[in-house]
Amino acid sequence: MWNINSNLQFMDNILHDQIQNMFGHELRIVAVPYFPYMDFERNSNNLGNMVKPKDSLDVRIIETFADKLNFTYKIHAEPNRSFGEDRKGNFTGMIGQLQREETDFSTIVAPTPGRLKVVEYLRGYPSDPLTVTSLKPALLPPHLALLRPFEGNLWFALLASVVAWGVFMWLMQRAWWWVAGGRSVRFNTALLFGWGALLEQPPSNPSVNDSGRLLVGWWLVFCLIIDTGFRSSLVSHLTVQGTTKPLDGFEDILERNSWKWAIEPWLYKGATLEYFSKHTSPIVKQIYSGMEVLVADEALKKVLDGGFSLIDHKNYIEVVVASWYTDTHGDTSFYISNKGISVIAAFGWGFRQGAPFLSRFLQLMSRLEDAGLINYWTKEVINRRVKQNRAASTLNLNAAKQDTKEVNLRSSLASAGLMDDSSEVVLGMHHLQGAFYLLILGCSVASLNLLREIFAHIRSSP
Repeated sequence: MWNINSNLQFMDNILHDQIQNMFGHELRIVAVPYFPYMDFERNSNNLGNMVKPKDSLDVRIIETFADKLNFTYKIHAEPNRSFGEDRKGNFTGMIGQLQREETDFSTIVAPTPGRLKVVEYLRGYPSDPLTVTSLKPALLPPHLALLRPFEGNLWFALLASVVAWGVFMWLMQRAWWWVAGGRSVRFNTALLFGWGALLEQPPSNPSVNDSGRLLVGWWLVFCLIIDTGFRSSLVSHLTVQGTTKPLDGFEDILERNSWKWAIEPWLYKGATLEYFSKHTSPIVKQIYSGMEVLVADEALKKVLDGGFSLIDHKNYIEVVVASWYTDTHGDTSFYISNKGISVIAAFGWGFRQGAPFLSRFLQLMSRLEDAGLINYWTKEVINRRVKQNRAASTLNLNAAKQDTKEVNLRSSLASAGLMDDSSEVVLGMHHLQGAFYLLILGCSVASLNLLREIFAHIRSSP
């Protein structure tokens, strides 16, 4: 500001001072809708793609900056909803408008090496990681509950230990009989004693000398440790029903046979497409080669059918699931992975090169982040939008179907004894059916063995 009546003023550093007041200057902003960071409504007349901003993180930050620096603004939508793709040095989308200086700055955009050559960049907030949305883990088959306390390699080790101990016991007693004579021990007797001791129902002690008794004593100690571990683990598995392994990353998707996955078309551009197409990891390359492109609603319907996952940004898909696919109890059929894949280190705004207000914006953005307002506003915007969506979708068919599905699931679990209003779990036939299957199998084997013995006795009798 100049005063015509003032004395001579020095102008050496006037262009290096930080802008404190923009005196109502109007800035042109280009944006792509990406909730919770940026959202807007298109004007009916659609003049110059100008839009009406809705409550979102970038809108709150822009309003704060405008109030602090005294400027006005108009937000225009990028016609193709494109962040910016490199076409031999000339960019499309928002980055292209900044490169051609058709606009002053853009809302949320990811920095890439190519983009940083043609625009200035302001880091605003942590990036939204990619997550995998799939069906919730299913309950494990109850008839295998007796086998679940131990892993497969432990079961094989126990079986080998029983056989090895029985053989060793039989060889020791056989050697003693060969040296000293007297009563010998049959192989099946030694083997059945080792098995019976493991089941806490051992037959009579088969040892005929002190070395055999010592071997039996150590075997009983081993069985005590194994039985205690199995019993405690079995109680925990029967009390809390186990579930299948959730899908928490790209590796989990590739481990499933005939599994398919998709990503949204608006997201599969720019930095995200560059991440998948240029990544050197074999896992990411395999995900990229099998990627389908579907909108969220269509992809989530396929997820409900099973054998399908949606790859999307965490904050965005959480709003969609919480708004349209969650019942009044807060339950949903979808599982959003806890393990996120960061495509970009951070999100922020792009500026045309030479923008004089960039340094002041950087200072104000740092103050908002240090004060914790960025994280607070992000959570508040998400929670408010979810409440608005759920209130507006009271009669939505998708929500009604989801509620019915969850109610039916709760009823079936309650009838099976897997869920109750109390904290206690009453074990029923559903929990222990594996034990009855095992009993029937044992009785069948014993019956066949009895028939074999009867036929052998009839043949040997005169």
